[in-house]
Amino acid sequence: MPEEIIESFQIRRLDILNEKGEADGPLMPSLSDDLIKKMYELFILLRTFDRYALNLHAEGRIGTYASVLGQEASQAGSALALEKSDWIFPSFRESGVYLSMGFPPRMLLQYWSGDERGSRVPDDLNIFPVCVPVGTQVPHAVGAAAAAKYKGDKIAVVSYFGDGGTSKGDFHEGLNMAGVMKLPVVFICQNNHWAISVPLKQQTASKTIAQKAYAYGFDGIQVDGNDVFAVYKATKEAVDKARQGGGPTFIECVTYRMSDHTTADDAKRYRSQEEVDMWKSKDPLLRLKLFMEKKGLWSEQYGKEIEEKTKEIIEKEVREKESTKDPDPKDMFTYTYTNLTPRQVKQMKDLEV
Repeated sequence: MPEEIIESFQIRRLDILNEKGEADGPLMPSLSDDLIKKMYELFILLRTFDRYALNLHAEGRIGTYASVLGQEASQAGSALALEKSDWIFPSFRESGVYLSMGFPPRMLLQYWSGDERGSRVPDDLNIFPVCVPVGTQVPHAVGAAAAAKYKGDKIAVVSYFGDGGTSKGDFHEGLNMAGVMKLPVVFICQNNHWAISVPLKQQTASKTIAQKAYAYGFDGIQVDGNDVFAVYKATKEAVDKARQGGGPTFIECVTYRMSDHTTADDAKRYRSQEEVDMWKSKDPLLRLKLFMEKKGLWSEQYGKEIEEKTKEIIEKEVREKESTKDPDPKDMFTYTYTNLTPRQVKQMKDLEV
């Protein structure tokens, strides 16, 4: 008998807004001028928050922090496509998603300063606390999607992770279950090319990360992660499909981590300045600004007003965070177990000395 091709697949790549600020008309999603301005204003918010957080760390006012510089389009663009009723399971680099959904900046700063009260999610948001262990939020999201399907809730569940997360067993187990059960979940991989110091080529031999979805029976798409319009469109289509019972989608946002992995890292030890400079030319903020200028939506005055307004907002949030009374150190013992272990009893006594 001759050999038979059982199945073949193709990976779509979506690009809409290029580095010159030019958009592909037929592919451009339907966006109001107000929504486009909101995208720009969120970019400024994310960059301002990021800059202040890095400065606060340098001054010893918060602890280790993971910068989102360069990944604003992947985060704000996808978040803006979600509804308040959708559930979000982030990793540790989704400050941009939190802020885009309306999470208070002061609470994020609380979290990064070691105050777990910053993880108290406001009642009107369906976003889980920061997940530091790599990949563990993926099966959590899948479980929530299974619950939503069982209950008949017409919502989408979104899980964010990086390229390094796709090397974890949690990722593969989660995608397998999502495909088998045809769950309403969208997986968003921010492929920023580096899993701390491990480059993408040492993470996978696949030509794309998006194609991994096909092994689990559902669609994968690659988008320019620095193109806010492409990210928005791909996410909107994916969450709409999920809510309508069409099952999961995998979105690979090809972007770049402009800063160190965290403030505990020194990226100059493993990547070249030439590589960083090349990606600077692909800046998501610059291309959106150029597009808005061509459309008459951006001016020097508008840009300056947004920057000043955003700076005032973040400075106010910093003041409110730093005026908050520090938590009682005993809380780290009180809320760990129902009954303290002998070791914890001793540690608490040592703390009192």
